[in-house]
Amino acid sequence: MSLAEPAALPVATSAAPRLDVLKRLGTRFKASLPAYLLLLPSLIFLALFTYGAMGRVLIDALYQRATPKAPVRFVGLDNIAAVLADPAFSGAVVNNLIYAVGTAVPSIGLALLFALALSRTNAVSSALRAALFLPVLIPMVAASALFMFIFLPNVGLLDYYIGRLLPVLPNWLGDPDIALYAIMVITIWKNAGYYMLFFLAGLQAVPEDVMEAAHLDGAGPYMRLRHIILPELKPTFLFVIVIATLNAVTQVDHVFVMTQGGPSNATNLVLFYIYQQAVEHYDVGKASAATLLTLAALMGLTALSFRTMANREGGP
Repeated sequence: MSLAEPAALPVATSAAPRLDVLKRLGTRFKASLPAYLLLLPSLIFLALFTYGAMGRVLIDALYQRATPKAPVRFVGLDNIAAVLADPAFSGAVVNNLIYAVGTAVPSIGLALLFALALSRTNAVSSALRAALFLPVLIPMVAASALFMFIFLPNVGLLDYYIGRLLPVLPNWLGDPDIALYAIMVITIWKNAGYYMLFFLAGLQAVPEDVMEAAHLDGAGPYMRLRHIILPELKPTFLFVIVIATLNAVTQVDHVFVMTQGGPSNATNLVLFYIYQQAVEHYDVGKASAATLLTLAALMGLTALSFRTMANREGGP
């Protein structure tokens, strides 16, 4: 009997930590249950309309259907290969890259300029901030209709004012060489005020004592901007660049209203290409494959940007 008693000790000692772990987990679950219940509506929304949609796109990219009533056929990665080999897709990617650079750089530059000019809060700067932010509140469809009137050949506002300067008036939306640059104008006009808010918020983090010390040491406005303000705004720059890139890919309402991707596919962007494949050609598999490629590129760019931001913040 004395030999059997020590054998029961490990069972008792090993069971006690497990009970303690279960009790702690139960206590944590009860404490966090209200938070999970509050998050439940958002989680359901994400599951149905974000992650569920992404799963559906992933599945559709592996299948092909020739007509709406034709049976679905598994094709594997053929849709992705077809998209990569499609000249229209490569043209849309090139247009989107030009469009992204041509809209992000001027709008971010203007936003920074506006933020620096209006960083001091007073009645005049508040009114100017509101005026610069006003285009953000205008829907893109309404803004596109407004700019169509501005760009109308011969009778539009732009041609009316520059007609005395140019012997031949360009067709702003009908010329393949300038149509893409014409639709960039509306994006810059709408987004500059939006990005200005982020820079205004970033400027609040610039230490006032450092600025005053630099001013007392004889540093001029350019030196303070280069060595104090811009380094402090690096996280804001990275964030705004990500937002601007996402906007360059997802904002295509003006393409629908103003050009329909023309003339000669000069304004055909990636998202409009996806729309054409899905709605006009009813090639859901090809549209889903193009969506996956676009989503992968955006996720990679976003991850790289935030990793760069984390490295800069964690550096010496």
